[in-house]
Amino acid sequence: MKKILKGMIVAASVAVLAACGSNEEASSGGMDLAEEGKFTYASSGEFNPFSVTQDDGSMTGFDIEVAEAVAKELGLEPVQQKFKFGGIVEGVKSGRFDAAVASHTITEERLQAVDFSIPYYYSGPQIYVRPDSDVETLEDLEGLEVAVAKGTTYQKTVSEVTDNIKFYDSDVVALEALSSGKHDAVITDFVTGKEAIGAGMNIEGKQLLEKSEQAIAVANDNDELLEKINDALEKLHEDGTLTEISKEYIGEDITVESEE
Repeated sequence: MKKILKGMIVAASVAVLAACGSNEEASSGGMDLAEEGKFTYASSGEFNPFSVTQDDGSMTGFDIEVAEAVAKELGLEPVQQKFKFGGIVEGVKSGRFDAAVASHTITEERLQAVDFSIPYYYSGPQIYVRPDSDVETLEDLEGLEVAVAKGTTYQKTVSEVTDNIKFYDSDVVALEALSSGKHDAVITDFVTGKEAIGAGMNIEGKQLLEKSEQAIAVANDNDELLEKINDALEKLHEDGTLTEISKEYIGEDITVESEE
């Protein structure tokens, strides 16, 4: 009888452990997450109006609202992580963050480190100068001093015409420096430049250099999470949520590709 009871207890224990394993798998849906049941995403908090740090240290903005909406679709609790832009991709690659929702342009170089979702908005870099500048095009920047944010794709663009490049942790800080009389130009996203002008900075936009796709970055081997993020973004595109968020923070819909 004791042997029978012992066998029943062992069998019950195995069943409980198996059930626990099934629940954990169900809660994560097969996704490899930094923390069970949570969607830990990184953004810089220094890229108005996409991510802005509030007085309490939390972030808000277009990227942040998109991340929160994606987390909701995934059935996960959103967890913000503020991080310098230049180090975010490496943080995703190493597993420190589940994803980067930080206005990353899809590039071949970044694809060596991370995978990207479908685009959640479309943008492009633009040249910004002070109103008294004669600069109009990229070629006009030859040999001049141009500022960009660290870790952005704009450095490569600028390097085509000048070696005199200055780096900032934030695009907004670079634009503030330009407005106050430093540097000859700044290259940054046209939406960020437009916001800076609206905030009263003494700058103006010139040539729009290209169009680019902005997407969510995840680790190369996290295929299940990438698939679920893509499903979430498709739904948010279809039901108008992304358009609504864009109009709230940008004033126009940048979530669909322009035909211009």
